[in-house]
Amino acid sequence: MHIRGDYRIRSAILRSCGMTVLRTVHTADLTADDRTRIRAMLDEAFDGDFDDHDWDHSLGGQHILISVDATLIAHGAVVQRQFLHRGRSLRCGYVEAVAVQKAHRRRGCAAAVMTEAERLIDHAYDLGALSASSDAGRLYQGRGWRVWPGGTAALTPSGVTRTPGDDDSTLIRRVTGGASLDESHPIICDWRDGDVW
Repeated sequence: MHIRGDYRIRSAILRSCGMTVLRTVHTADLTADDRTRIRAMLDEAFDGDFDDHDWDHSLGGQHILISVDATLIAHGAVVQRQFLHRGRSLRCGYVEAVAVQKAHRRRGCAAAVMTEAERLIDHAYDLGALSASSDAGRLYQGRGWRVWPGGTAALTPSGVTRTPGDDDSTLIRRVTGGASLDESHPIICDWRDGDVW
């Protein structure tokens, strides 16, 4: 069994799920077969509501892969984004494409993925962020992620634009020793095609 980070926490989670391998790998080190398997699993897990923009957003960072008997059952990614807050540029670990195969849900798989994602964020970034559905939001909030009270915005080609429709679904993870954040000011994300948050 190969487990990154805090061995005791991850081994307990993985034993409770009956899992055999948790692997963290950069996009550059994924094989063509890895990419095909990840995309197929994400398409199935999201019931077809995972498009090419979503896939593109999950690339370029670290992928957390959980497999049982060489079958991929869970995935999450942490990619770097540049956020603005009170005139400062912040390095953000943004969580993307967290999914678990339907047959393996409610066994702690998502928690195992997020434990590794949070380890990456806590040791490499100024803050963490993600966008979640209302159902998934409960999982993340139970882990200490919080809706940002100052609201959200995006640095668009025409300037900073508020994104009030994303305020309730955007969650932030403060990092100990990370950036000093003022909850009365918005968090501004960088621009990208598809959903900006």
